[in-house]
Amino acid sequence: MQSKIDIIPVIRNLNHWPRFRLRLFAEGAWVGLLSGIVISFFRWCLEAGTRLREQIYILLMQAGWMENILWFVFLLLASYVLYRLKQHEPEASGSGIPQVKGIILGVVRLRWLRVLWVKLAGGILGIGLGLSLGREGPSIQLGAVTAQGMSRALGRTRMEERYLITAGASAGLAAAFNAPLAGAIFALEELHRNFSSVVLAPAMAAALVATMVSRVVFGRDPIFHFGMLPPFPLRYMWLAVVLGIIIGVAGIIFNKGLLNIGRFYALPVFRNDYMRIAFALVTAGILGYGFPQVLGGGNDLINSLYQLPLSLTLFLTLLCGKFVFTLISYGCGTPGGFFLPMLVLGALCGGSIGILLVQMGVISSYYLTNIIVISMAAFFAASVHSPVTGTILIMEMTASYEHLLVLCTASMIALATAQLLGGQPIYDTLLKRSLATRQKVLPAEERRNILELTISSGSVVDGKYIGRIDWPDHVALVDIKRGTEEIIPDYHTRLCAGDYLYVLTDSVEAAEKSQELGRTRKCIIIIKISTW
Repeated sequence: MQSKIDIIPVIRNLNHWPRFRLRLFAEGAWVGLLSGIVISFFRWCLEAGTRLREQIYILLMQAGWMENILWFVFLLLASYVLYRLKQHEPEASGSGIPQVKGIILGVVRLRWLRVLWVKLAGGILGIGLGLSLGREGPSIQLGAVTAQGMSRALGRTRMEERYLITAGASAGLAAAFNAPLAGAIFALEELHRNFSSVVLAPAMAAALVATMVSRVVFGRDPIFHFGMLPPFPLRYMWLAVVLGIIIGVAGIIFNKGLLNIGRFYALPVFRNDYMRIAFALVTAGILGYGFPQVLGGGNDLINSLYQLPLSLTLFLTLLCGKFVFTLISYGCGTPGGFFLPMLVLGALCGGSIGILLVQMGVISSYYLTNIIVISMAAFFAASVHSPVTGTILIMEMTASYEHLLVLCTASMIALATAQLLGGQPIYDTLLKRSLATRQKVLPAEERRNILELTISSGSVVDGKYIGRIDWPDHVALVDIKRGTEEIIPDYHTRLCAGDYLYVLTDSVEAAEKSQELGRTRKCIIIIKISTW
């Protein structure tokens, strides 16, 4: 009965579209304010935890054996706390971005308040103790569940709630990286796979407000500092192609490692989740004495790269150490993402390639930092398959806006290389795996969803009449938006490229069917317009 009643306000919103979009924009600003406060607190705690950890290791190396033994006892106790948190709320484990994509698609259910506090507590504890995990994935999920909580408090429909959750995720990335434009583009390119104006309005408002909150707390400086970052000469543009190809292969290797680390933790020695988490934290404890550079997300490591000696051995050692420990940290299942470690690996790959080019006399060491910056964007594009987000994100994080051309070139080449080698978007793949093993069944009232789809140019249904389309099962076309025009669908309505369709569907059955078809894009649902 609840699902039938829920349709009425949705239809009312569709019939008053301009007013609905204006309300979404205002609500997006509130989402940005709340999310910005939560994520700024999370980010402050992580930075304080990092400073405390560094001081502890300085003291431990001067202390006796008893103090060092007590430190590892503490790590084992912290492992138990993380283990209990994971048992209490499994959906707070890992990055959180696949879960956000799932809830936007209507195939995952999150208990927002429980996820909020477990993600905060687990992320602060695990990352603070040195696991090679980033704050960005958790920040995106924290922003999303904060928005979900606001939506539930205001009694919004599930259709409107998905827009607000997207806005919260946008605010999460913006506040974590001090990158408002990247946050909004991430919502469009990665979460919705759809450049809809109704998605853009609340996402942009949330990202801007969340960034303002973040800058009040942390200042206006960009996340990464490379000293002097000179413009990249056009005569070296061919290097962007070379970097794109090499980094594209590296992105495939990284994705393969993330997807297969479970085989390592499936060894008989790891009998339960506690032993997996304890292994990761004890490993972090050992590395803290002799290899502390690979601990934590890696923000400080990136900022120190331009000051390191031009040693290929040093960069390759850091690359291998960060890669292996990131897999160990992510595979244990504690709250924390691989977003920032992924950028660190891209920077270290670029640094290694750049040093090799310098030693070969191809380029001057003056442009080494350019190679590092370009490689970060390319690595992101190869792993996530979102080149626009990667390009804008790196520009905002490094304040290197004059590098747009070379960043775009390297990102697109890296994406093409990854796709030619059969690579899949990492977050979509992780969501698909999660859905395949999920046992919970959503209530009937939460299975029914109204989704927004776009008819792309060249689609099979472009130019067809609604009555002549072989519609999938469990689908009802509710409304059509064409520019500023609102169309009531009937059998004689002709669809055009650029139309936005609003369809009522069973999202769970659609997701299950899409897995059979091997599709994991925005329309993880069977009714993806471009495939008709």
